[in-house]
Amino acid sequence: MSLRSVFLGWPVLRQLTGEDPLGRGAAAQSARTAALEPRTKTADRVVQSVCPYCAVGCGQRVYVKDEKVVQIEGDPDSPVSRGRLCPKGSASEQLVNNPKRQTKVLYRRPRGTEWEELGLEQAMDMVATRVLDTRARTWQDTDEHGLPLRRTMAMASLGGATLDNEENYLIKKLFTALGAVQIENQARI
Repeated sequence: MSLRSVFLGWPVLRQLTGEDPLGRGAAAQSARTAALEPRTKTADRVVQSVCPYCAVGCGQRVYVKDEKVVQIEGDPDSPVSRGRLCPKGSASEQLVNNPKRQTKVLYRRPRGTEWEELGLEQAMDMVATRVLDTRARTWQDTDEHGLPLRRTMAMASLGGATLDNEENYLIKKLFTALGAVQIENQARI
């Protein structure tokens, strides 16, 4: 590469001699930048979704190529966020594509020192069995005066702020139906 071609490629010179005197367009663009294409251009499909980080429920457009998420952007059709995402929502693509993402169920036995992998079905069965057993053992149908209680004080729920309003509503309904009294959400604490 000659000194002349390097000199003529300087953005300031392109700005002063070209059609972009303010240096806000082509004059400031490098050859590498000009050759780049947005990840959204090559996507096979776009899926509408909701940001998982807080209870606001900002709309997202998830761009998928070869069944892999390649980009996530704000959904301009969303009445909640109108195409905008906070920094966490903008980075939510990392939730799916992070190589450190945990994708297996881990279980540590009581008084155990090591984690072991479980199948999802086995883990779900263990949780359901323990919930139903706890409810059955600790159920209070009436108090000492015969007044109806229909509750258990042995279970509680603490919802997370990464769930949206609909998910928290369903969790509240589930634990209320199970008879739990202590139902709270991280956003209120």
